[in-house]
Amino acid sequence: MILKIAAKEMKEVLRDGRFRVLSALCLVLLVVAAFSGKRYYDFVNAQHREAAEKERLNWTSQEAKNPHSAAHYGTYAFKPKYPMSLLDQGVDKYTGVSIYLEAHVRNEAQFIAAQDQTGLSRFGDLTPDFVLLFLVPLVIILVGFNAITRERESGTLRLLQSMGVSPVRLVVGKWLGIMIPVILLTVIAFLLAALFLGNLSDFGELSWSALLILFVVYVLYYAIFSNIVLLVSAWVNKSSIAFVILLAVWMVACLGMPKVVTNLADQLYPYPTQQEFMEAVNEDKKKGLDGHDPWNDAARKLEQEVLAEYGVDSVQQLPFNFDGYLMQKGEEHEAEIFFKHYEHLKEIYEKQSRLYRNAAALSPFLPARFLSMAMCRTDYHSHWHFSNEAEKYRLEMMNALNMDFADNSRYGDWSYKSDLELWNKIEPFDYTPPTYASVLSANTGNFVVLVVWLAVSFGVVVIRCARLKP
Repeated sequence: MILKIAAKEMKEVLRDGRFRVLSALCLVLLVVAAFSGKRYYDFVNAQHREAAEKERLNWTSQEAKNPHSAAHYGTYAFKPKYPMSLLDQGVDKYTGVSIYLEAHVRNEAQFIAAQDQTGLSRFGDLTPDFVLLFLVPLVIILVGFNAITRERESGTLRLLQSMGVSPVRLVVGKWLGIMIPVILLTVIAFLLAALFLGNLSDFGELSWSALLILFVVYVLYYAIFSNIVLLVSAWVNKSSIAFVILLAVWMVACLGMPKVVTNLADQLYPYPTQQEFMEAVNEDKKKGLDGHDPWNDAARKLEQEVLAEYGVDSVQQLPFNFDGYLMQKGEEHEAEIFFKHYEHLKEIYEKQSRLYRNAAALSPFLPARFLSMAMCRTDYHSHWHFSNEAEKYRLEMMNALNMDFADNSRYGDWSYKSDLELWNKIEPFDYTPPTYASVLSANTGNFVVLVVWLAVSFGVVVIRCARLKP
């Protein structure tokens, strides 16, 4: 009986002009969004390649100079793009695309795309994730808001019950009748995405498992909305009232709740301003070792420790240039300071993320959104990982330059110069993103919340419909 009800409901949904028109519109918007996103990322990737090649050429074509001068000359680390970033841009436009790597300073990512956009960008961009997260739930509402109310209004609900059809079987059949067309729409959308992303040549290798996991996330998300639609349709007596209530639910869950939680997180756990952050860093720098000041207390203490370790009376007797050694120790000390303050920023981010996860109990949109960004590698976790890897590379580069100065010159010999051999010895920055296994592990909580939403909402629907009356 459930399958018969599902088949009947599915036929009605597929015959319904609203579903056909809205599904076609969603697919068209997805295609348009994908192609517009590809044009943008083609442009960005071309810029990345050109900039990376020029930066590498600039680095390797430096004239002979003191290695520490080369450290101040610096270079850039560029954040790569990945195929699935075309499906969900996440926070990419707000986190920058490159980091300048230089001595003594850990810089933030630069060239933020959102800063170059006009005021019209505040109205939002047309992206695949906008269609999948916002518009498809609207399609579910429009085709399912009267799933139960129309049976009650037309009197067929009483007829069905008189034939021995239990309310629970009726609702399960209705649920399948709504979800099967929605899953079909989602399958078509992801097949198009797979064909499109699989034929990209300049975006790296596409992860089919990640695309499959993303598909599962969206199916869970749509199933939850289907539960909500059926619950409201079973709860009220009129289709018009059910439609208004469901629109209100969609607005709160998809539009209102993310804004409310974001504002609440900013109020409870505010980030320091850029000026406050740098003032705190500079204050800590004054208290410690300065590689450019051999006369400060920390430098004098380090000098005495090194002299005692090597059993000599002066830095001139050391088997290496103490100037370069001091530069490297100063670099390590400053890196610790930056690490401390960036860890503080990360702690604030983790507190905000914890608040988002807790608020996910109020809206299924939040865990679905976070999982979508994570699988597309466009969330803040991905950006933090890139930033940390760039900092590791910076420290390795500074160590190679400073220790070349220390090992190949004598104390006070600032005329020492390195050349092309050293510049080429330092490999270009090659970023490897976190594995999808680690991404899934970090987002286990979001998956659990989605599954709990699905189980609880379906359970409430069954309990409510067990008492369904004509």
